[in-house]
Amino acid sequence: MNAEHGILFPEEYQKHLKAQFCYADADPLYGPRLFFENSGGSLRLRAAVEAKAACEQFPDCPERNYARGLKLAHYVSEGTKEILEVVFGAKSGALVTELSASQTMFQIVDVILENVKWGTNAVTSCLEHPSAHDAVEYACTKTGREFREVPANKTTGGIDVDEVMKYVDKDTCLVSIMAASNISGNIMDVKEIVRRVKEVNPECYVITDAVQHAPHAVIDVEDWGVDATNIAPYKFFGVRGCGFAYVSDRVATMMHHKLTFKDPNVWALGTPTPGNFAAMMAVIDYVCSIGEHFIHSQDKRELFVEGMNRIHMQERALLYRMLEGTPEVPGLRHIPNVEVYVDMEDLTYKDLIIAMGIKGIDYPECVIEYMKRGVTVFERVRSSMYSRRIVDTLGIPGAIRVSPLHCHGAEDVDKFLKITKEIAESV
Repeated sequence: MNAEHGILFPEEYQKHLKAQFCYADADPLYGPRLFFENSGGSLRLRAAVEAKAACEQFPDCPERNYARGLKLAHYVSEGTKEILEVVFGAKSGALVTELSASQTMFQIVDVILENVKWGTNAVTSCLEHPSAHDAVEYACTKTGREFREVPANKTTGGIDVDEVMKYVDKDTCLVSIMAASNISGNIMDVKEIVRRVKEVNPECYVITDAVQHAPHAVIDVEDWGVDATNIAPYKFFGVRGCGFAYVSDRVATMMHHKLTFKDPNVWALGTPTPGNFAAMMAVIDYVCSIGEHFIHSQDKRELFVEGMNRIHMQERALLYRMLEGTPEVPGLRHIPNVEVYVDMEDLTYKDLIIAMGIKGIDYPECVIEYMKRGVTVFERVRSSMYSRRIVDTLGIPGAIRVSPLHCHGAEDVDKFLKITKEIAESV
């Protein structure tokens, strides 16, 4: 499972997986397309969409003690359990739910810095998604603490542990570093960051934004030792309109927005949406089915971990093929006029995301050229509030973000490379 260049699924199995996603190869209104923009919102798992729709057909309240209400309540209770234990790998703690993952991050950071009465500073990085970066900045301003930003490694596109530690001291009460970059794809060593931070201050709270990383690899809050992390189902084969986050026991019972007579570790406000939980359970079942294809186990977390590891190896193989190509089709590293930003040889520290450009074509125009040829990608440029700080800290003018999914195959990658070569040669 540690193959340096990844392990592709057998072609038949890869096509079997792709068939489980909605409109994987074509938009019903706009025609055939290669959807390589999964970092902006992944292809939807058909079972997740159907599970959500099935729940939404009923008016029944999941907090009522009768047949349909109890059935809907089951999705909430069992879904909460599975998201915590199977997805996050948590053995304790609580689940935070909001309309978006960004809202979970703002709420958690705000609660921690409001409740913690010691510490004069909090640390995050310049590479963070605005929802994580700005949550720390907002809470620091609100509580009168110093806001510290760790710069990115412009060569790897990541955040180095040693660099983080230059900004952490005994008065640091919170450190927030993302699990993986949504532009460079670089994977951060969250476990080592936690270990080093705790050496300086054992009481410091360490959290991580795992929204980008979750669809590509295993999350393990127990192994990492973090106090909080979040995911966005719409980027994880699921549906929009919900965000889920894990908080540790010591965060779960902090004073937060809560109905008075609810238990102290309950963060949910109002009637829950069973369909959101049902959809995420369908995603979990899908990943577990991949695990079952390779191992025999009755343990759902074990199957999920195996499934995510297989997804990660498939995606590493796709990433290697995109970069290096084949004897028949040159990879991005070998196509004249194509630039691969924050590139690195060791792909074990990368998720399936590529930041690239084509000399002589500005990024928005390049996206249009791809679109004309049936390929969906996205530009990350300084004019975007979501991108400006990140591209600046990486030292690049912008980028075309290319983000396939594990259900894509070698044929899809080769098609993309041929189209890229065609565009590059047209300059």
